[in-house]
Amino acid sequence: MKIHFIAIGGSAMHNLAIAMFKKGFVITGSDDEIEEPSRSRLEKSGLLPAHTGWFPEKLDKSLDAVILGMHARADNPELLRANELGLRVYSYPEYIYEQTKDKMRIVVGGSHGKTTITAMILHVLAALKIDCDYLVGAQLEGFDTMVRLTREAGIAVIEGDEYLSSPIDRRPKFHLYHPSIAILSGIAWDHINVFPTFQNYLEQFRIFIDLIVKNGSLVYCREDKEVRVLSEAARADIQLYPYGIPSFEVKDGETILIDENTGKHYPLLIFGDHNLMNLNGARLVCNRVGVKDEDFYKAITSFKGAAKRLELVFRMANFAMYKDFAHSPSKLKATTAAVKAQFPARKLVACMELHTFSSLNEDFLKEYNGAMAQADEAYVYFNPHTIEHKKLKPVSPEQVKAAFGGTNVQVFTDSKQLEELLKQKSWVNSNLLMMSSGNFDGLDFKLLGASLKRN
Repeated sequence: MKIHFIAIGGSAMHNLAIAMFKKGFVITGSDDEIEEPSRSRLEKSGLLPAHTGWFPEKLDKSLDAVILGMHARADNPELLRANELGLRVYSYPEYIYEQTKDKMRIVVGGSHGKTTITAMILHVLAALKIDCDYLVGAQLEGFDTMVRLTREAGIAVIEGDEYLSSPIDRRPKFHLYHPSIAILSGIAWDHINVFPTFQNYLEQFRIFIDLIVKNGSLVYCREDKEVRVLSEAARADIQLYPYGIPSFEVKDGETILIDENTGKHYPLLIFGDHNLMNLNGARLVCNRVGVKDEDFYKAITSFKGAAKRLELVFRMANFAMYKDFAHSPSKLKATTAAVKAQFPARKLVACMELHTFSSLNEDFLKEYNGAMAQADEAYVYFNPHTIEHKKLKPVSPEQVKAAFGGTNVQVFTDSKQLEELLKQKSWVNSNLLMMSSGNFDGLDFKLLGASLKRN
């Protein structure tokens, strides 16, 4: 099989290319820009294009498939050439389904927690030596790539993103996977540029549920009202498995899970109500593929979390620094609340970057009201140039401060000023939480953590 990737440098695209190469396929690809870590990973596999740019003359009828990345445009010259030749063009979620349509597909959906739940399921299956294919949205410890596709595995675990499939396929990615087992973690309006109203966004999840295969299963968070209402209205043939927060206790900053059936205690490396709910959802999914609760609990005790999901950056006595991918209002609330609840005696300083299209939208900003109320000190950063780049209406620091509400919020438009402020503070008996889907203009979190005053 010969496959060509248009925009091979994308996060998911380069991982899919490597996965298909490992499966024995002949892979070619192109892109107008390839950054790290995609560049190094493609180069290591011998898949890095010799030159950047688009080369339609290199496509011919010997290709079995062309996979189109979201980074490409609808008028991409290679896409136009593929259409001229009558080649089969897939979006990457379409091709993931093509490669897993004969397997049991576990699809993880929801506005938040998708990567963490997927990572938990994969961690447990790997610990129990249960073979599976996968697609996950972050690099996981112990896994070489973010995509694995084999001929042998009978299970595929797929993180089901609700964003668009490709420049020419406006369907949400998770509509293309047709789950055998689906899980829904929560619904909170996001991607305002694609789903302009909450009702429109909500409809995508109703469709997702309806695309579960006949006699399939739906594991859902009963604590989320929107999820509960949609799930309980599912087709009669779909088996429903609700979950909530499991029994636990916190001792000296460590969360201990309690098995309600046996009373056994399991110390965890993760914490927070949302992480615990994610864990409970992952347990019910694993039950569906034959994993017993005791085996699940034993395996999950060594789970450290997915990259950038409440990830520990730096720790010393009476101080810890975490980074998190949180950027939407619901994620900010959950993450700040989790750190404050885990360390109630410590001051919490929380910093977040407005970076996404939705977060920088003037109309969406009001959704952030109270999102960082659990922090003792809250700092919000945004780069005005990012707003210009996204062609959005400018917003002022005063607008942002008013949108977040409360007296604990300060707004910055210069990341260096924020960094210097943090370095000047005393961090005795305090925690620092950095939240963004970006990187605060290239801020090195580890260096920052090491430079903070502890006296």
